[in-house]
Amino acid sequence: MFRRLSRQGVGLSARYAKGKTSTRIFVRGLQIQASIGVHPHEHEQTQPVIIDIELDMGDMALPEEDRLHETLDYGLVADRAEAIALQAHVQLVETLAERIADWALSADPRVNRVAVSIAKPQALLKADAAGVEVVKSR
Repeated sequence: MFRRLSRQGVGLSARYAKGKTSTRIFVRGLQIQASIGVHPHEHEQTQPVIIDIELDMGDMALPEEDRLHETLDYGLVADRAEAIALQAHVQLVETLAERIADWALSADPRVNRVAVSIAKPQALLKADAAGVEVVKSR
């Protein structure tokens, strides 16, 4: 059986029974060379970071005309995340993730929630990557 969850007082099963949808737009694995980190050697050269972004668009209407202007362009999301990452040296991945999340929430009023993960694959010798995920909501 399904566990009944609610969002704004309406059960999810009831929402979907009425034909409503939930939309998430995402960018995964965006690889950027960024100036980031607190250690002296991290100020001397860029290093790879991997960014994942998920935008919860809630019950945004799906495109009726099959046109890009009816949705939020994930190409724009990727471009803005890269531009934010390249603006200037950032000490902490948390700071960069928050800047990207803040942009996403301000860029489109349909974004209800955003999750931004940033991984530094060269941060730890014995790990594939280290990083952070920041989640913000309206």
